[in-house]
Amino acid sequence: MFRSETYGELEIEKIPEKILDFYESSKQWGNDSAFQLVVGTDSQNFNDTKMVTVIAVYKEGHGGIFFYDVDRINRITNVKLKLNAETSRSLEVMTKIAGILESGEQYREMRENALLSIHVDACWSDKGKTKELIPALVGWIKACIA
Repeated sequence: MFRSETYGELEIEKIPEKILDFYESSKQWGNDSAFQLVVGTDSQNFNDTKMVTVIAVYKEGHGGIFFYDVDRINRITNVKLKLNAETSRSLEVMTKIAGILESGEQYREMRENALLSIHVDACWSDKGKTKELIPALVGWIKACIA
């Protein structure tokens, strides 16, 4: 169950309707900036692993809306496995949202104008533990959304 500060609790199937409402209202700002839909997941370890997945929708310079889901799973201590679990969760959510957007004619204009992306919480720095995982994660995401 996703949550929104604006809309309360929502099943994922209802989120595209809210995204469409935001898209329609964003037309008043013109086409000077892109309409973007981003899905990302991050996690923190406690006694378990708390995973938070966010669907953020925004028009740069004009605000946005977001939806989030919090899930607690068995503790994942391996950084590679944790990053894979986060990426998998983001892909699952994006696949569901994109599938709904593809299936409805009412979403056609928005589909054609929206930039969809997945945020992966990995670091390119030399000190980052996840640097070597980035090429594989990017390849995985591209393979899934191509």
